Amino acid sequence: MDFRLSDDQRQLQQALRDFCDNEIAPHAADRDANGRFEEGLVEKLSEMGLFGLYVPEQYGGAGLDVVSYVMMVDELSRACGATGILVSAHHSLCVDPILKFGNETQKQHYLPKLSTGEWIGCFSLTEPGSGSDAGAARCMAVLEDGGWRVNGTKCFVTNGNEASVIVLFAVTDPDDKRRMSAFIVDRDTPGLRVGKVEKKMGIKASSTTELVFEDALLPKEALLGERGKGLNIALATLDGGRLGVSAQATGICQAALDASVSYANTRVQFNRPIANFQAIQWKLADIKTSLDAARLLLYRGAWLKQNNRAFGPEAAMAKLFASEMSSRVTTMAVQVYGGYGYCQDYPVERYMRDAKITELYEGTSEIQRLVIARKLLTDPAWAARP
Repeated sequence: MDFRLSDDQRQLQQALRDFCDNEIAPHAADRDANGRFEEGLVEKLSEMGLFGLYVPEQYGGAGLDVVSYVMMVDELSRACGATGILVSAHHSLCVDPILKFGNETQKQHYLPKLSTGEWIGCFSLTEPGSGSDAGAARCMAVLEDGGWRVNGTKCFVTNGNEASVIVLFAVTDPDDKRRMSAFIVDRDTPGLRVGKVEKKMGIKASSTTELVFEDALLPKEALLGERGKGLNIALATLDGGRLGVSAQATGICQAALDASVSYANTRVQFNRPIANFQAIQWKLADIKTSLDAARLLLYRGAWLKQNNRAFGPEAAMAKLFASEMSSRVTTMAVQVYGGYGYCQDYPVERYMRDAKITELYEGTSEIQRLVIARKLLTDPAWAARP
């Protein structure tokens, strides 16, 4: 087995690291305090080609691989967790389903502008009464002569304020609530408006909103994939999204490790750096070990996706481990800092707040365990192999 990145991936990683250190990290605390992205951020990310990293060149993307993509989200999230999910949700939850399930006309229309960042994308599945139980959705799309008439409210939409393109899921068979369909919705559709904007514990610059549809009329060609197959499209899309969240979690953890090592080497107590104390050394060792394990799970899932192999349970394992690890590790980082870690003068309190969301969105930890357990119980061959 060769666990090394290729030379091209190493070069990309270094370019991303330099970009993040110079352009993203210095303003992370301001984004958190202001609760929004600064003007010009999207343009900077666009200049780096980060909005369509694994989109084929024929559709305006960079044509790179999925491992490079998760590495990019990892590096962005090390610098700023909110910026990491801006790009991850756009790519994994909007660009990816259009690339995978869209017809050629839809791909040619949407992907070039999504790949350059001229249009930002979002994914709209969750409703006030349907979270983990996506099949309990009530948002309805009724086929009329002029198109699809949509009514309902969606919530917890990441990029809801910024998005120009929405991948929407709505019930299209009133006699079977689980028969949803997927649609591509333009932001300027009459009858669509942004509702409540959530105030969150972490990733504060990332917008999380309601989307309200009131007699919104979509053209018939807005249908993404087959009618009635929306739940399948949603679940397949979330598999890829979980890799993005895993990368966000590892990036936040990397930031916590970097900060903890630096602080331990400079903070002096009892006439020596606290890095000399075994209690601190063990925390740092546990953080590094957990981080490497999470990245290996993440890269395996990305490699499987890149090679068009089934990767859903592997993505669930990567997200489960990385997200819970990130929450645990950032709490340990605060402990390394002691009382200072609880203050906003130091970044680890922000890392701890940002990390928690990775256990919740794109499937809670409990849902990931269900996915893994069901695969174990129904596929003995998968259970037996490493």
